[in-house]
Amino acid sequence: MTYAIQELVIRHVSPFDTEEITTLVAEAMWDGPVARWMQPDMLVRRRNSPRYFEIFVEHALQHGEVYSTADADGRMSGVALWFPLTAMIPAPVDYERRLKEASDTAFDRCQQLDAALDEHHPLEPHHYLAFMAVRPGQQNRGIGSALLDRHHARLDRAGLPAYLEANDPRNRDLYLRHGYQVRSVIELPDGPPLWCMWRSPMA
Repeated sequence: MTYAIQELVIRHVSPFDTEEITTLVAEAMWDGPVARWMQPDMLVRRRNSPRYFEIFVEHALQHGEVYSTADADGRMSGVALWFPLTAMIPAPVDYERRLKEASDTAFDRCQQLDAALDEHHPLEPHHYLAFMAVRPGQQNRGIGSALLDRHHARLDRAGLPAYLEANDPRNRDLYLRHGYQVRSVIELPDGPPLWCMWRSPMA
């Protein structure tokens, strides 16, 4: 099924798109504030990012809901990875081993990040936006907003809230415009802040 929104096509993604999604997410996020904090070495960070994000892409395709946008040429331009935390979802298979292999010398900081995210994560039923990525060069064109609107419409109909962590002020402000409020702020040791944000369903 496809959805035409503001000249974009938003579609459910199949497991066959794992490599394309992973490449897009890594391309968009490998040099973000949290990624730089986890692995300061730029060359190592760029090399390892696809393996790191692949863990979460595969998990979302198995246990979550993944949407992508395509441009006029059919190339994937943005993707959103949601987890419906209205029931128990298992952890990624062999998570610690895969994380260790993907993170290399950044393993300790990856564990610190996971612990901080777990500590702040709400317990009440909600949908969790784990990652939203837009291909560099196609940002600031409304792709992120279209992806959010697509899923928020469904959540509003079901009366379900949403939760996410924003990792830079620009993203935080985007989510504020879409009805999120800051619940708390994660302060990583010598690292960037992450804004924990909650959106109540709208009538």
